[in-house]
Amino acid sequence: MSDNKFSAYAHPEALVSTQWVQDHLPDENVRIVESNEDILLYDTGHLPGAVHIDWRRDLNDQTVRDYVGTTGFAKLCRENGITPETTVVFYGDKSNWWACYAFWVFQLFGHTNAKVMDGGRDKWIEEERELTREVPSYPATDYPEPAKRDDAAIRAFHAETMAHMKAGLPMVDVRSPGEFKGEVTHMPEYPQEGVLRGGHIPGAKSCPWARAANPDGTFKSAEELRNLYTEELGLGESDDIIAYCRIGERSSHTWFVLKYLLGYPKVRNYDGSWTEWGNMVGNPIEKDV
Repeated sequence: MSDNKFSAYAHPEALVSTQWVQDHLPDENVRIVESNEDILLYDTGHLPGAVHIDWRRDLNDQTVRDYVGTTGFAKLCRENGITPETTVVFYGDKSNWWACYAFWVFQLFGHTNAKVMDGGRDKWIEEERELTREVPSYPATDYPEPAKRDDAAIRAFHAETMAHMKAGLPMVDVRSPGEFKGEVTHMPEYPQEGVLRGGHIPGAKSCPWARAANPDGTFKSAEELRNLYTEELGLGESDDIIAYCRIGERSSHTWFVLKYLLGYPKVRNYDGSWTEWGNMVGNPIEKDV
């Protein structure tokens, strides 16, 4: 069933099952990476041999709202025993929000030999597979510094998103319905903070990220995803699509679905998302309340 499910995706090589990961735990050419919203989860137990990449500490610049540069990325890979030839497999909590986010950041630096474990941390635990608190140590590698971080293909900035809006091009708001309508400024059951105004970018269509996931955190089938994004939202193969949420992590999940599972060729993640758009002086917004 899993093999049939995966083979129907546009890029089945980007997604692996928990059994695939189990079988490849001893593989020296595979590095398992846990990346969570809850940065304390790793210490409570993780996959054997998995390293921890903290999205706040490791992927983000600590003084500029941006990602680490090429030097920082190479250093991160060296410290975790990753080479350019290493297959990096990401998993985490929240149905792989942050795993997809880390996967997306790795793509900015051209590390395309990467995969996501379907179902993430919760599915691994549900299947009663092994967890450990032992923190692995790998010999440092000589990962070369990438020539550049290429944001253009898969990342949208504010100015580009504004131009996209003015041109009436497709935008997918993957937040909860309440956030889209402007009733709340954060996800349900979270503190309502971080942005001054609620609402959505004019012209954006609402399609909460969770509609792409099954109750166990795995991705829905290719047919179900096509029904959602192609039939219901009307997205076409030639469309230039921007996805956004509040800070870019939920939209990374949708970006992964659109680009790798459905094969849309031009999809960008606006990681500034609503915390930038809703706080920017002069930005237009729409509300449904």
